[in-house]
Amino acid sequence: MHDFIKKSLTKQCKAIFPNTLNANNTLFGGEAMKWMDEVAYITASRFTRLHMFTMSTDKVKFLRPMKSDHFVEVIGCVEKVTAAKLIIKVEIYSEELYGTNREKAVEASFVFVSLNEHLAPCRIRYPFDLDKFLKEVEEEDKTTV
Repeated sequence: MHDFIKKSLTKQCKAIFPNTLNANNTLFGGEAMKWMDEVAYITASRFTRLHMFTMSTDKVKFLRPMKSDHFVEVIGCVEKVTAAKLIIKVEIYSEELYGTNREKAVEASFVFVSLNEHLAPCRIRYPFDLDKFLKEVEEEDKTTV
């Protein structure tokens, strides 16, 4: 994995408390989305070191319920880099508090764009040479196949 991507990897653990549960006694989906957006934002900001904002979410999949006797780990990683947008993949893993079972519960992609000094979307000015970075990532992908 490219060094810039590796350094921007973000992980947060969260406890599922009663105030985060829905009527089914599982984690409220809106709470999960809030946690995912926060981790995605931190990942995007760590990668670019710029003012970033969530433009959209895509491919959100709630795979299994997250229960009150579990805690979760929210993980964000850079998935795709372009001059105009940055795509962050976020996954939530649910883990039993008093057991060893751990399963992926949610996954989604978050699309981020950069903001200029007038808080308007603008081309992302990465802290590295974008073309060189993309070539290096492409080369790494060829060697891992």
